[in-house]
Formats: sequence, C-alpha cells, structure tokens
Amino acid sequence: MTDVFVDSFVYSLGERKIHVNETAAAGGLISSAQDLESAGFRWHHVCEPTTSAYDLASAVTRRLADSDRLGDVDAIVYATCLPLNGNAGDAAEWEATKDVKHLMDFPASRLQADFGLHKAVVIGLNQQACTAMLGSVRLAQAMLLVEKDWNRVLCVTADRFPEGAKYEQAYNLISDGAAACVVSRQPAAFRLVTAHQITNGGLGQAGDDETVGSYFSYTHRLVRETLERAGLTAADLDWVVTQNTNDKAWQILARLLGVGFEKVFFSSMPDVGHVISADNVVNLAELLATGRVRPGQRIALIMAGFGLNWQCLILEATEAVAAAAARD
Repeated sequence: MTDVFVDSFVYSLGERKIHVNETAAAGGLISSAQDLESAGFRWHHVCEPTTSAYDLASAVTRRLADSDRLGDVDAIVYATCLPLNGNAGDAAEWEATKDVKHLMDFPASRLQADFGLHKAVVIGLNQQACTAMLGSVRLAQAMLLVEKDWNRVLCVTADRFPEGAKYEQAYNLISDGAAACVVSRQPAAFRLVTAHQITNGGLGQAGDDETVGSYFSYTHRLVRETLERAGLTAADLDWVVTQNTNDKAWQILARLLGVGFEKVFFSSMPDVGHVISADNVVNLAELLATGRVRPGQRIALIMAGFGLNWQCLILEATEAVAAAAARD
C-alpha cells in the first residue's frame, strides 16, 4: 500500500471571543454557566452576523495559500456539520423566487474558483456531524490510493451556528470555526497509519443524556477497533488528541483504554470551547507548537458526533514533524 501523509494544520475562529457567563446572561445556553465551567469550558468564539461559514473556510485556505502550503491540489473535500452550511446561497433569494438554485450555491465550488484550484474536483461531505474533518481525511486517503495520478487533497471543514442559536450541544460550549489540512503522497509531518468509523443511525435522534451515555462505550470500542486495524495496542500510543468535551470524561476514558491521562491532549478547550468539527486540528496544532512531538510517535485523533458517529485516525510523526512545528 502506498503511504499517505497529512500536515499543514490550520484553523480560524469566529471573531467575537465571549465568556461563558456572558453567553448565559444573554440566554445563549441550555445549561447553566456554572455547569459548563465545572466541565472545563470558559470562552467560546462566535461569528459576527455578516460572517458566513464560507468566510471561515476561505480564511483557513488563505492561510495555506499565503504560506505556500496549498499547492496544486487534485481534490477539495469540503466538510460541514450543519447542512445549512453546505449552501452559500442567499436564503432571501430563495424565499423571493422559490428557485432552488439558491439552495445549491456550493461553497466547495466557490473555494475552487476563488483560489484558482482549477484542476481540483470538489466533494461535499456532510451527515458526519462533528466527525466530518476526520472523515474528510479518511476519504482523501481512499481517493489517493485509487486515483494513481493524484498527489494532493485539500480537506476543509467550516461551520457556524445560525443567528439566534443556542451555543451549546450535548453539554458542550460551541464555537464557530473552520479548519484545514493537506493530505498527500509526498512525505510530510505525519503518516496516516489507519482510520476507522462507527455509525449507529438508531441513535440519530438521541437526546443529550442518551448521547452522553453512549459516549464512553462507543469511544472505547472505536479506539479498540482502530488499534486492532493498525496492529497496535494502547501502550503504543504516545498521544491522544481528542475533542473538547467535559474534561472529566477523558479522565474516565483514559483509565478504560489503559492510556495515561498525561498523554491526552485537549489544551485549547478553556479558550475555544468545542469548535464543531475542528477540535482535533486545533488541539494538534497546539500540541505541535509545544515541540513535544517526536519522530516515530503515534497520535490518535478521536471525535464523536451526532448521527451518531465516532471516528478515529492514527498518525505517526515523521522526521519532518520538527520543521512543521517550527513553520506553524
């Protein structure tokens, strides 16, 4: 099998940084601010009313382009959690004309045109909720293994909550944001060891308590099955980079999995909350910035989302990881 590599992890957040107490006072939460603070949340980022999910996607792609990391990509996988963010059209035009073309203004096509990625095919990925970024990397790997003349795939995820939405889901404080990375054949900071997904559609309409109740058993199963696919054990993991959720949850999961809690990394949580599908990228970027990732280390990226979906990637740091950390 041809190796596939991943690097160039970037992200962008909503412009307004708001404390959980302020959001609670404005009626923007379901839980109390005290409950969310006790779970480890402090701040989150909300878009200005005029900022779209596509603006966030454009911002992360611009970061790659400006730093000469975008390159000549063969495909764009554009992932959204909320279906409404998969359309960049004007809702008012739809209401006025009842012409469905205003519901099919695809942001991935805009991104291709705006950045001159003319040879790239575009693929929109949805219905994977907060796991969509990991799903896009898995899809990119599959395409590179099949399309022998392809070399690079841009993976982007971008979501913002609509105006008036509660900025909380399943007891998580939400931030608007986007993230991107590049999946390629060329050696880069990380080799993609394996990827795995579990979906239980029967839990698609689960309530918050049911969602939380399923989190531990399915995440444990996800990691165990992913490790089996890679021929590894929990002891072979040097880092677990997870989503920003209740900080006590991973104290429990670490014990269940046999992973030391000191290996679990989600440092961005107090400052950015749960950035929908972007948490793994945000936390991996912060881990790289610490300079603690060494060649040969294995990192599990883990995410759960509505649908209900669970996804995991295992990455192995290469000799290029130090240069990537210095660059980013």
